[in-house]
Amino acid sequence: MSYDVVILGLGYVGLPLAQQAIRAGLSVLGFDVDETVVKSLTDGRSHVDDLSDADVAAMVAAGFRPTCDETEIAAARTAVICVPTPLSEGDGPDLRAVTGASAAVGRNLRPGMLVVLESTTYPGTTDDVVRPLLEELSGLTAGTGFRLAFSPERIDPGNAEYGAHNTPKVVGGFTPACTDAAAEFYGRFIETVVRARGTREAETAKLLENTYRHVNIALVNEMARFCHELDIDLWDVINAASTKPFGFQAFYPGPGVGGHCIPIDPNYLSHNVRSKLGYPFRFVELAQEINATMPAYVARRAQNLLNADGQAVRGATVLLLGVTYKANIADQRESPATPLARQLAALGATVVYHDPHVRNWSFPRTDDLEGAVASADLVILVQNHREYDADHLARLAKRFFDTRGVTTVREAHRL
Repeated sequence: MSYDVVILGLGYVGLPLAQQAIRAGLSVLGFDVDETVVKSLTDGRSHVDDLSDADVAAMVAAGFRPTCDETEIAAARTAVICVPTPLSEGDGPDLRAVTGASAAVGRNLRPGMLVVLESTTYPGTTDDVVRPLLEELSGLTAGTGFRLAFSPERIDPGNAEYGAHNTPKVVGGFTPACTDAAAEFYGRFIETVVRARGTREAETAKLLENTYRHVNIALVNEMARFCHELDIDLWDVINAASTKPFGFQAFYPGPGVGGHCIPIDPNYLSHNVRSKLGYPFRFVELAQEINATMPAYVARRAQNLLNADGQAVRGATVLLLGVTYKANIADQRESPATPLARQLAALGATVVYHDPHVRNWSFPRTDDLEGAVASADLVILVQNHREYDADHLARLAKRFFDTRGVTTVREAHRL
């Protein structure tokens, strides 16, 4: 059997992409090295926030077939690599999953196949890392024997408005013909395709998107610190500034940044600049310093709130509400709740948490939301899930620290 596409990496990027391709009538093979993931998907069970078990079951019923057998890659006309690229110890991307997937494709590459890398990485990865592997293992040449392109993933878990189908897709090919091939492929199931000049431009576009957010979040996080000292309500400041109909976009402070993109992706670019050009990307490095220290800042503020009432943080019970990296999802990747909890525990606090989306975490969980709020010495709203009525909870609590600026009652202390 032949397939229109094989998607390598069936996580939060690859699985929604497969769903959209299936819905458009494409035949889709899914490849993953994790046998547990493949079996779960084959049985119609989802492991990502944006797809339910029913969604996966519908995909399987429509012909989606997950596999761990790399030889089946040869049956696809297009291969899309959607594997993770975590930070390595040197602050560059760990490309082992990318090279592993590229090697699997290379061993099974057929003439005329289109290969697209979607994994976020530093500029030059497609041309300098992926292409040589594919050419060496297949004996084919990029641009003539096969097509090669980069197209950055733009999945926003939990976003009900924008998904894989209606989020514009940037593509940049190794050659103009490669760009054409990638644009034609994605155009079959994505509303808008945007052509970049080449692979490096497409790779850098992804990093610019998230560096822009990273730097602006760091700006308001730093403002949150001095506005607190100056007795200025930063949330009111942002609301007032947001009334300007041009030249301003609102960003909001918080206990830190999380997810795969914001705390990770800008470091790829910073690492690339340092390693290739020998000087720092100062905006990114400063933003990383500010955002990475926000959990410690929140812990100090928590300690001060207790001290103001004559209570030591040592021995105090601190309840964290919401421990995921963003609201209304179960994803905990790089969540600032983790370093915050560790900071509080290091100060001697007894840390417990409540989160309707997270059953198991590294600290004890409570199911009794209102009882735990009322009994805790301090409640910290880390993530404002839709299940929380922050004003109501603030009234129940002895002390309530709102790091998301959503409360309106006098009982709450805001970041």
